[in-house]
Amino acid sequence: MALARIERILVLAKTYPSPSAHHIETSCVAGITHEGVMRRLYPVPFRMIERDQQFKKWQWIDVRVEKANKDHRPESHKLYVDTITCRDVIDTTKEWSLRWDWLDKIPSFDTVNAMDAARLSDGLSIALLRPKRLIGLDITKARNPNWTDDEKGKLMRQQMQGELFSEVEARQQVTQLRKVPFDFHYRYLCDSPEGEREERHKIVDWEAGALYWRCFRDHGVDWEAPFRAKLEGQLGGKDLMFLMGNQHRFQDQWLIISLVYPPRRKLGDVKQGSLF
Repeated sequence: MALARIERILVLAKTYPSPSAHHIETSCVAGITHEGVMRRLYPVPFRMIERDQQFKKWQWIDVRVEKANKDHRPESHKLYVDTITCRDVIDTTKEWSLRWDWLDKIPSFDTVNAMDAARLSDGLSIALLRPKRLIGLDITKARNPNWTDDEKGKLMRQQMQGELFSEVEARQQVTQLRKVPFDFHYRYLCDSPEGEREERHKIVDWEAGALYWRCFRDHGVDWEAPFRAKLEGQLGGKDLMFLMGNQHRFQDQWLIISLVYPPRRKLGDVKQGSLF
């Protein structure tokens, strides 16, 4: 039986919430422990937890965790939501030097080939990928722009079974959780044994979803230009890296679970503010 313990974890990723068959709407959270070990924390019903427990990216949390029973990926752990205590946020001062201290501890790769080799040999399922060059951003309409009836049913059933909401309140919560009606994929170059190769991966970072809604709120049907200006223009000019996570059922398929965008490492770098 897995042993539960309290760990201090630096949060590096939160994915956009989605309905779950077994849990209230969930986000996948990834981070690194104070000892430098990667963690995937699931399920996190982020919008449902107490406000003083709603942590940010780059924030330390103390939380009780135990190794997940049904997910054998080494990083995957169950967390006890009611034990979350939020601690300090690591800011961007000193040219991201405090954040770099932790980024340098994450398993990092320059190629998808090398990352996949580590997955096959060591079971690696969270890694930092450094693309050689960003090519562009693909924006495509989601197969279902709104939650399906089945997804709405999952949201309502779990919220009511947990006695968090009455039926009326549960319906309101389903309405408040808006599905992003587009899918976003980065295309980028990495080296491979055969030379440069174009790669393409989906972005599921919560910040990207929040950015879409912000651009849609401010610009309506003209949301795409400012959205691209952030994800292609501004981030393309940074030392853009992807925190990658694979999928439990399809472990050869990777997703971009967090965008990491420090200024390029050189003398005289300026402080990077939040794009979101």
